Amino acid sequence: MNTAAHNNFASYIESFKEKLASIFSDRNNEKLLSLDRGLQPHLLQQILEESPSKVFIPEEYGGRGGKNHEMLTLLETASYQSLPLSLLLGINGGLFLQPIANYAQEEAKKTVFKQSIEQNTLGGLMITEPDYGSDALKMQTSFFKKDNQYRVSGTKHWAGLTGLADFWLITAREKNETGELGRDIGFFIHDSDHGGIEVKEYFNNLGLYMIPYGLNKVDITVPSGYRLQPKTSGISMMLDLLHRSRLLFPGMATGFLHRLLDEAITHCKERFVGGKSLFSYDQVKERLSHLQSYFTASSAMSSFFAGNIPKDEDISRFEVLANSVKSVVTDYMQEAAQSYLQLVGAKGFRLDHLAGRSVVDSRPFQIFEGSNDILYQQVAESVLKKMRNMRITNLHEFLKSYPHTEKSYAYFKDVFSFEVDYKMSQRKLVQLGKAIGRLVTMNLTIDIGLKGFNADMVTNSLKVLQNEIQTILTSFKIELSPEVVEDYQNGSSWARCHAPRG
Repeated sequence: MNTAAHNNFASYIESFKEKLASIFSDRNNEKLLSLDRGLQPHLLQQILEESPSKVFIPEEYGGRGGKNHEMLTLLETASYQSLPLSLLLGINGGLFLQPIANYAQEEAKKTVFKQSIEQNTLGGLMITEPDYGSDALKMQTSFFKKDNQYRVSGTKHWAGLTGLADFWLITAREKNETGELGRDIGFFIHDSDHGGIEVKEYFNNLGLYMIPYGLNKVDITVPSGYRLQPKTSGISMMLDLLHRSRLLFPGMATGFLHRLLDEAITHCKERFVGGKSLFSYDQVKERLSHLQSYFTASSAMSSFFAGNIPKDEDISRFEVLANSVKSVVTDYMQEAAQSYLQLVGAKGFRLDHLAGRSVVDSRPFQIFEGSNDILYQQVAESVLKKMRNMRITNLHEFLKSYPHTEKSYAYFKDVFSFEVDYKMSQRKLVQLGKAIGRLVTMNLTIDIGLKGFNADMVTNSLKVLQNEIQTILTSFKIELSPEVVEDYQNGSSWARCHAPRG
């Protein structure tokens, strides 16, 4: 790494950290943790004046170069103070500026990056539709080309920065002359100043109050120079975009987990119950050790992405790694928030307390950009597909040669040594995906330990991960498959089963 560039970024991030600490100080907590939606414009402007967008923009356009370690560090710094703020920066950087850098045409790059730097503009991404959430490839938003422009129309919802973004990246499928929609996906850059996007409804989202979400009616005209250019197909481009974004999640997670860990340890040392501090209770120590494990695992994920994923490489086929990282780290975010709330007790149940807000703010991370249940299923399916292609049926045999599990599999003697059923049920696929995702996480944690990360923290995290994997696989191997009782109301009244005495 260039020493001057490193020192320059270190200085920048320290200044950014100080600015956020000032903005999110006690004097602003009442406003920042209020039930009001959105972030006060003057506070948002103070943050954007620090030019965080430059971290995601190529150097030739005035940015810092879109370096993975800088993007992750920026998001981590923001999430220590505010998870919603980090997500806001992640939406703008990971889901808008990064795809522009990798796939936009020159005309669009110049315009978008210039305004982002000089006017502190924000961009968002619209994929999800009311009837097509996880089934995004069946989206009904359509486009057709006429002369030198594209006409894009449809309905999108749950796009972060609804009504706030200055630019949008909008997905659609091409409509032919008979009205049929093609299979591939097109991406179009739209300037909000040109109109054509009507917010039909703002949602009362359960958490992440800083970020506006809603229902958008889209009817826009886009110049041909503002369509992204895929290297192969639009679907592969979307997968590359989403995988890169999922690999940025540890940046948001690490700062968030670090903050909860700091707050939880301080609370437990200062809170006395039964004449001794909470910190001295064994059950409390278990919760704190898990918080430390989650922070360590998330740090390991950031370390891997920072040093192993080239910014210009197509990672559309990195589904096992990207889906494992996103699912595991967001599960840990929610589990950490729940543990912190349990440790804080009653006062943490207030929505304007960090504990209560953390629970509702971290929960949607398990849903958006791919529901974790679906991603775990896809992890298992991808592994089974690789095994089938290699003509391997024993999972242990595959894991010992797979790059992302070649170190961690050795921690388990015979647990993974079984013949897989290529036609296993969906619920079994999800369970298997959870185990493999944590095995991948173990491998990353071992790697960061070899790089000099706190050895005690790594050892602790590996123990937690081993326990999790053993528990998941025990459930996986038990042949119990409860089914849904559709006519559940028939004979399900306890009162009718109760025979009073006398």
